[in-house]
Amino acid sequence: MSTTERLRGLGETAPDAAAPIAFIGRNGDARALSARDFGSKAAQLWQMTALGLDVPPAFVLSTALCGSQRAAGQVSELLREGIRYLEHATGRRFGDRRRPLLVSVRSGAEKSMPGMLETVLDVGLDADTTRGLMRLHGNPRLALDCRRRFIEGYCEVVAGLPRGPFEEVLHRLLAEEGAAQDRELDTEALDRLAGLYLDLARDRFGCRVPDAPMVQLADAVDAVFRSWDAPKAQEYRRLNHLEGLLGTAVTVQAMVFGNAGARSGSGVAFSRDPATGAPGLYADMLFEAQGEDVVSGRRQPVGLARLEAVMPPVARALAAGVAALEAHYRDVQDVEFTIEDGHLFFLQTRAAKRTPRAALKIAVDLVAEGARSEAEGLALLDGVDLSQVGATRFRGTAAPAASGVAASPGTVSGRAAFDSDAARRLAVGGDPVILVRPDVATDDIAGMAAAAGVLTAVGGRTAHAAVVARQLGKVCLVGCAALSIDLDARTARLGDAFFAEGDWLALDGGEGEVFLGRREVEAEQPEAELAAVARWRAGGG
Repeated sequence: MSTTERLRGLGETAPDAAAPIAFIGRNGDARALSARDFGSKAAQLWQMTALGLDVPPAFVLSTALCGSQRAAGQVSELLREGIRYLEHATGRRFGDRRRPLLVSVRSGAEKSMPGMLETVLDVGLDADTTRGLMRLHGNPRLALDCRRRFIEGYCEVVAGLPRGPFEEVLHRLLAEEGAAQDRELDTEALDRLAGLYLDLARDRFGCRVPDAPMVQLADAVDAVFRSWDAPKAQEYRRLNHLEGLLGTAVTVQAMVFGNAGARSGSGVAFSRDPATGAPGLYADMLFEAQGEDVVSGRRQPVGLARLEAVMPPVARALAAGVAALEAHYRDVQDVEFTIEDGHLFFLQTRAAKRTPRAALKIAVDLVAEGARSEAEGLALLDGVDLSQVGATRFRGTAAPAASGVAASPGTVSGRAAFDSDAARRLAVGGDPVILVRPDVATDDIAGMAAAAGVLTAVGGRTAHAAVVARQLGKVCLVGCAALSIDLDARTARLGDAFFAEGDWLALDGGEGEVFLGRREVEAEQPEAELAAVARWRAGGG
């Protein structure tokens, strides 16, 4: 079906396995999308739309286009077709001076790979569309913030430039403006920051960020496809035995703006605690922020209580939407959302990565609640090492040197390592290792795999790195404000105390406490849950 036909009577057909493009939203494809052909992210966006949740419209390029067989001419035509669909669905035009359409460009394989593939936000901004966005929203700060974000994202993701020099420019400007963080910068400073980024990219790296929106889009799509072969993505697939996947799809979705003001924000919510399995909504968010701010782990988020205090109706709608998704999928969900000026949008859902301990409790609880049969409960535990589900604690008592946010439970003592190379080197010696970082990027996956625990100075429980740590069964504490690392000297400060790389630390991932030195660990088994699983296997009810 052509775009013209789709715009006449949309929703009468579904893409078949050979279709290179699919559409999500009002007048989108009528039948469910295949995760194999269009990625789990797109398949679940379609399902959220079908459930009545508010999802920005999108189009998806299939996983079959991820590889050497991808033809630039074919992709260009598909992008034009997809943009025509989004323009019809939103009433905005891509590259327009008055009602500009901006899009996000996101990855999505058949199986979820949190943080391993790339995303580019705010695509479609040049000087004219930036002014158009100002007029459309009546919010110059929003437009200029999106412009500098796009430039930063293009340079890092599309051009592959290092993040460090751009952070240095930002920190210098913050110091000049007397601001603690980017959200405190005014419109003049944000405009200046965008110019400084462009100058840095051009003068130091010879990179020119294109003005033409369609060129920006084509470049972003190509970068997301290319991220499939990035070392961190390959390592993740190896660790999780996902070598048989076809590739990533690319979802191009109309932007919604979590940075649109005080009644806006972005976050991640879990329908149950993915660390312990405890029931109840579990969420982190940032006000006046886009989604990458939350999942990158570079900023310290706030919890659900703050959203409930500021926007109670939105908090209730979020809780209801997440509950509906868990009821539909009959499993714990990891949900990304954005709030634009008090309006809640759902951007992603997927089965939540969980610790072995949480996996056991969740399976037992879902069976007890009638959501799953015993056979299905056992299927949820496929691949879970039930010898690792004990709740551990330290023997004796000691005063913690600092505290952080408990992101993945357990207790561990290990030698401190300040980067992935050191973690792998120290692990060869046979002692447990704790990866200690200012923040953990998903590029650190090899170090996380080698380590027994992770400690960071900033970040929240729902950052991609924390999600991966839970999936790998690593003890993880984030947001330890007392931690300061000198990477050049290979030393760190924890409050008033100092330690060096190779020194022993101990982490309590249940209480969120950090100790200097080595501590002994003991375990307590969840006997009731293990007994329930034994009954299922015996067929005893």
